[in-house]
Amino acid sequence: MELSNLSVLLVWSSATALVIALIAFALDLAQHAERRVHPAPADATDVLVPRRAAGIAMATTWLATGLLAAAIVLRGLAAGRTPWANMYEFTLVGTFAALVAFVLLNLRRDLRFAGAFIAGTAALFLVLALNAFYTPATGLFPALQSYWLVIHVGVAIGATGIFTVACILSALQLLRDHREDGGVVLGRRWWRWLEVMPAPNELESMAFRLNAVGFVAWTFTLIGGAIWAESAWGRYWGWDPKEVWTFIIWIVYAAYLHARTTRGWTGRRAAWLVLVGFACVIFNFTVVNLLINGKHSYSGLTAG
Repeated sequence: MELSNLSVLLVWSSATALVIALIAFALDLAQHAERRVHPAPADATDVLVPRRAAGIAMATTWLATGLLAAAIVLRGLAAGRTPWANMYEFTLVGTFAALVAFVLLNLRRDLRFAGAFIAGTAALFLVLALNAFYTPATGLFPALQSYWLVIHVGVAIGATGIFTVACILSALQLLRDHREDGGVVLGRRWWRWLEVMPAPNELESMAFRLNAVGFVAWTFTLIGGAIWAESAWGRYWGWDPKEVWTFIIWIVYAAYLHARTTRGWTGRRAAWLVLVGFACVIFNFTVVNLLINGKHSYSGLTAG
């Protein structure tokens, strides 16, 4: 079997493992919420049962992360270059970055409550990459044949993975806050899992730390892109659509960090600003790449 075909098979395997993890995480949330509503007797022997599902889910997530890492390596070997030169590869590596952020954070703090959403989002991204963005493993356009591809794009991918996890935490913060305020989900049984989530301020604090790290990486992405542009095109800035939207993303996250640290923007306003920032990231990756012509058009579906 060719390396590129084996890489695709491993991506499908990773997506399958993530779906299994999603189910296990969801089962753990349901069991945990049920126990919160109907506590077990003090002498019950099955106290650890709810967390067994979480253990299985974490193990499967680690497996999916390993399979995806192998798929990315094989993709790079098949193409004979760094494997993040087009939308398909960017999606694979960005998903990997999000999974790595999640599993490593779990070594320091229990984030299994967000596992179903992380695994589900990662599985969705991989399936989308395989069905919508896939392109055969080929060489590079001349403009991409630079060490800046490794640095500039690699850092951008890492920042995107971190922003993804932070966005999910902010979305959970909004739902948790809505339930605490007696929103419409309060009386519905299938929303009980929100009760086992951390308090909104804890979710906000975790998202803030992640966004701060992602912002630093995105700042380097912006600076590195300008240096690469000067080397490739003889100018640092040219109002190319990709450059503009990269800067817009930087502005949104800078505004979020500034508003939260100096203006006291906390709670829902801060969480919504995080969601706006990530929406800009998705727009930059999809619409700008696919529908807007510019000097970065080669970063779309094909590479030469």
